[in-house]
Amino acid sequence: MRPASAPAALPHRHVLTVPTGPGAVRVARETAERALAEWGIDAHHPAVGPALLILGELVANSVRHAAALSPQTTVLYAAGPDCLVLAVHDRHPHRPALTGPHAAGPGGLATVLELTHALGGTAVVRGDADGPGKSVWVTLPLRTGP
Repeated sequence: MRPASAPAALPHRHVLTVPTGPGAVRVARETAERALAEWGIDAHHPAVGPALLILGELVANSVRHAAALSPQTTVLYAAGPDCLVLAVHDRHPHRPALTGPHAAGPGGLATVLELTHALGGTAVVRGDADGPGKSVWVTLPLRTGP
């Protein structure tokens, strides 16, 4: 995943690449917390706790399922006044289904989808144009009022 794939209209963007292994979830969450604070997104905003849990689940999935084929995991964080975008990319070719009868299944991805939909957000899987691998993108609204 290249940094240029960040949503261009969002004023805040950060890209982190970590080894796909122990400590990746902690580093990704801590980086997200720092970025959100720097961008002026209140840690008590209703979307922040679920966003950090979603991020942790997505990175943990890469560590659990992709480490053998993807020595690194890349995390993209982006935000604007109305939304927060998180994307986790690894080089494993399997693209999980997020809709339909085989969507998510039990476990971490089901939690991701449940939290994302509860907040009125979206989740999609995008494949790599330059080879095997995929990114799971989650967009969450930041507006709490009408």
